[in-house]
Amino acid sequence: MTSSKDTQRCEILRLNANELNFSDALDALIAWDSVSNTAVETVVREIIDKIRSDGDSALLEYTNHFDRRTCVGVDELCVAPDEMSKALSSIDKKTREALLKAAARIEDYHRHQIQQSWQYREADGTLLGQQITPIERVGIYVPGGKANYPSSVLMNAIPARVAGVDEIIMVVPAPDGELNPVVLAAAAIAGVDKVITVGGSQAIAALAFGTESVPKVDKIVGPGNIYVATAKRFVFGSVGLDMVAGPSEILVICDGNTDPDWVAMDLFSQAEHDEEAQSILLSWDAEFLDAVHASMTRLLPEMERKDIIAKSLARRGALIQVADAQQAAEISNRIAPEHLELSVEDPEAWLPNIRNAGAIFMGRVTSEALGDYCAGPNHVLPTSATSRFSSPLGVYDFQKRSSIVYCSEQSASDLGKVASVLGRAESLTAHARAAEYRIKDES
Repeated sequence: MTSSKDTQRCEILRLNANELNFSDALDALIAWDSVSNTAVETVVREIIDKIRSDGDSALLEYTNHFDRRTCVGVDELCVAPDEMSKALSSIDKKTREALLKAAARIEDYHRHQIQQSWQYREADGTLLGQQITPIERVGIYVPGGKANYPSSVLMNAIPARVAGVDEIIMVVPAPDGELNPVVLAAAAIAGVDKVITVGGSQAIAALAFGTESVPKVDKIVGPGNIYVATAKRFVFGSVGLDMVAGPSEILVICDGNTDPDWVAMDLFSQAEHDEEAQSILLSWDAEFLDAVHASMTRLLPEMERKDIIAKSLARRGALIQVADAQQAAEISNRIAPEHLELSVEDPEAWLPNIRNAGAIFMGRVTSEALGDYCAGPNHVLPTSATSRFSSPLGVYDFQKRSSIVYCSEQSASDLGKVASVLGRAESLTAHARAAEYRIKDES
């Protein structure tokens, strides 16, 4: 294991999967536990408690403090509905058309996810099934501060609207009172009902418990910083959540035949999110790893967010040499990345061997960036190896399933005998007797 430091601003770890200490090195590389920071937890708990007890006044106080604002009433934090439509009209034509095209593709993809109620009737007349209903009110959190994310508006709100959610409330921080009009334009396109310019853990608490001006929602979705992620963990149970997301991640598997500049830029595309983002490349071609690192060194000075990229690569990036394609797939499943690029000759042949990934981008020309904006699938994805058991945000996150049971008299009698035995086996005699009352007298 060596650390490659060709330049001060493009430091990245170099690993070999067949070295003795690789397993420990990989564990250290992919470990992420910042959502358990005790100092952050203390601050977040205090904010949540104050929002619960003081409502609007606390929300106003925290927003003025953290976002450097001077609002005297919560109404100043709310965006008038016509401001969204005005923003859509005011942005330049090229941006508006891009938003509309992305929104159309996202909606088309997510319409394929709509679940339908179903039922079946047994021979004796018993009816069993499942009823699908949309969640009534949803809060979507859109990050702000270091960057503006109109794409997050589309990705969070459109599936909710497709699912049939009654009311979509969007919270987004507006530092110094400034809110990017493209974000508001995206809200107009996506069908957001209400926009409130608050952020951080105070916004999560307001959505989870409600204040005089912010209605309590049934579920909160959308990514945020460590304070937002921590607040989401704390309010879970009082409100539903999509996931507790960590930093952005990309894992690229390449056979060595893709342009190294393309791969370098794909790694940069996640590293530029923030200093804790993770970019990893796997290849069994050592010379290709060298070529990609050379491309990174050459291209980094051109990047607008080069300082963030450099820190991200130095802290959590890696170029990993593997023995072959099979080992690459095994390591990929162990990492369970948010974004996986299969930059190989026959990517579809890899799919049976890929078990854990939030989104899979196949082929040399399919950059992960397309998925962030306009390919169609959702860009809200499981991070920090949670793709082992979690899935991308989708319409199914905004729909609930209710079981349907309707027994005929004969079925109630037959099943009652079974329930009676099992209820008494568990010493739950009220259960047993409730079932027994329905057993038909066959004497």
